[in-house]
Amino acid sequence: MRRTRSLLTVVLLSAVGVLLLGACGTLRAGSDGAATATEPPESTRWQTYAPIGVTAARLADDRRTLDVDVEVPGPGKTCARDLKAVVTDTSDRTVWVQVTYSAPAGGPPRADCRTTATVTAEVRLPSPLGHRALSVDNFTTFTADGADPPHLRLCGELGCHPAPTGCTPASYDQAVMALDVPNHTSRGDERCDGKWLVFDVSSRMGPACPEGAGPGCGASLDDRWFFRAEESGWKPIARSTKAGCTDVHAIEPAFPSALCADLPPLKRSN
Repeated sequence: MRRTRSLLTVVLLSAVGVLLLGACGTLRAGSDGAATATEPPESTRWQTYAPIGVTAARLADDRRTLDVDVEVPGPGKTCARDLKAVVTDTSDRTVWVQVTYSAPAGGPPRADCRTTATVTAEVRLPSPLGHRALSVDNFTTFTADGADPPHLRLCGELGCHPAPTGCTPASYDQAVMALDVPNHTSRGDERCDGKWLVFDVSSRMGPACPEGAGPGCGASLDDRWFFRAEESGWKPIARSTKAGCTDVHAIEPAFPSALCADLPPLKRSN
């Protein structure tokens, strides 16, 4: 009887050992000794994606070897793999680079892939970048002009070389971009002396329909904006719909009366 029980005990312990070994096969140790997720199963379908964001770019001393830092699901190859950067086109003004990676397709991401990791893709340009702009994934632009090597300078919404503040149409367009107004806002006549600027803007309101086609069609909201020139461009300092200089002088008494004294009041059109 004792031998039968001993044999049964050995069989049970062996079975438990097999289960434990099988469980160990579903985990792998991280660098800190903690268990982390396994590689996705072989049946996983991988799909190609553009990066979540592009954060930085650097050029090596040869001015052709490019490193691009991008954000992907992370961490580890279980979330993203096959990172690749390729030059898709070039011109005398721009070099276009596309960065891609692969991630498991279908369904929500696993819990360990819901954060992001910064990874670096490398590509060799056909020729030195020079003064050309570098466009990564068509949405993020860099330039070597004014940059601190090896880093490239990230360009803003006004481009890599914004027009200097002045009484020019390009400068006025930048002033509109500094305002919190809807797209397709139109600009009225400008009054400018190089240091100060004022113009009216008109934003369409209501339904999208031809003016006069129905109630509310062609309605717009008009505002008058006053600006001061700064190194970064035109800075909006006051907003008004009243006639003259009353509102702007309450905020900035130095604004020239010659630019606003005879301005008429604004009305909402509908």
